[in-house]
Amino acid sequence: MSLTHAPAGAVRQGSLRELNLALVLGRIAAAQRPPSRADLATATGLTRATVSAVVEDLLAGRLVSESDPAPRAGAGRPARGLVLADQGPAGLGLEVNVDYLTVCVVDLTGQVRHRTVHRADLRPVAPADALAKLVEMAGAARDDAAGQGLTLIGAALAVPGLVDDTGVVRLAPNLGWRDVPVPALLAEHPPLIERVPGIPALVVDNEANLAALGELHSRPPGPSSFLHISGEVGIGAGIVLDGALFRGVRGWSGEIGHLPVHPEGRPCRCGGQGCLEQYAGQEAIVAAAGLARAELPADTATARLAELAEAGDANALRALHDAGTALGVAVASVVNLLDLDTVVLGGGYAALAPWLCPPVLAEIAGRVLTAAWSPVTVRPSTLGAEAAAVGAAGSVARRIVAQPAGWLARSA
Repeated sequence: MSLTHAPAGAVRQGSLRELNLALVLGRIAAAQRPPSRADLATATGLTRATVSAVVEDLLAGRLVSESDPAPRAGAGRPARGLVLADQGPAGLGLEVNVDYLTVCVVDLTGQVRHRTVHRADLRPVAPADALAKLVEMAGAARDDAAGQGLTLIGAALAVPGLVDDTGVVRLAPNLGWRDVPVPALLAEHPPLIERVPGIPALVVDNEANLAALGELHSRPPGPSSFLHISGEVGIGAGIVLDGALFRGVRGWSGEIGHLPVHPEGRPCRCGGQGCLEQYAGQEAIVAAAGLARAELPADTATARLAELAEAGDANALRALHDAGTALGVAVASVVNLLDLDTVVLGGGYAALAPWLCPPVLAEIAGRVLTAAWSPVTVRPSTLGAEAAAVGAAGSVARRIVAQPAGWLARSA
């Protein structure tokens, strides 16, 4: 795939022109309505001549397009607005999880232009083979994107584990991965990404972190601080504080699935006991509901649980209540520690939120010191199970907006 890892925060020093390009494009991206060139001059403090020159570069480079002018009263011709282009550069989002692979493409506007999912139990599959299948899927995504006028210029890969700053997956216990050199394995495949200065070809990150970023930048915008919990076979959390992802000292924050809710309880794959995912992970809920996990395809387990719960099945309702109670114990600890007022249930939890939210809220009410006068909201994710892959691709698209000069130099 010829993707090389680069630190997520790497920023190249730019010229005044590069800074002006990023400033104007950023304003267009953040605007609530399409701004005119005059609006941009007022908002940025740049001269109208400078804004006009920058806008022409952005139009020529297919980073922005002109929208129809809004109706206006009074004399004079209405000015045309500017919006992010839905053709040109785009981001590739990849996800490896315990029982599926996902590939998606997101354009600069944030729209998902391609998404494919391959369902399979990946625990017995060697990392190199799983990544090879992902590359095959990414090749199909690239071809589809090209047919839509899009060029992939960066990728982000979401994995359910601990990733160091070189892109090596140090530990993904539910996959059985340890010290997997993902960038090196992907580099053995033919290139799929067009290299652009300033844009990393590949970023590897924890899936819960990328899911939280997907939620943060979804539309309509939500709170700037929240806890996003991804409930799959394993359970991960992304912590967003004041609009930024909190990563911790080594980038490994958010392992909520391994908080003990029963310290002397069931053994966990991580080596501990009584971890949350042993009581509220997807497989734990399915087993508690009396369903045979092996007989349920990966894409129907959550749907089957929801179907049974809606029908009033006692075993399913009890399993979901017990899982929500365990989840609430862990969530209350995080809320007490970080003083958050919003909890987002993502991944497989999103579809099960109607049954998980009440016991989670009950535990928060009884365990969070401030709950009596400062309520905590618990709600399903906007993006649901797609959050990690969409968040991954969206992170690339936002990097393009923040650093457009490399793409424009390539397009010149």
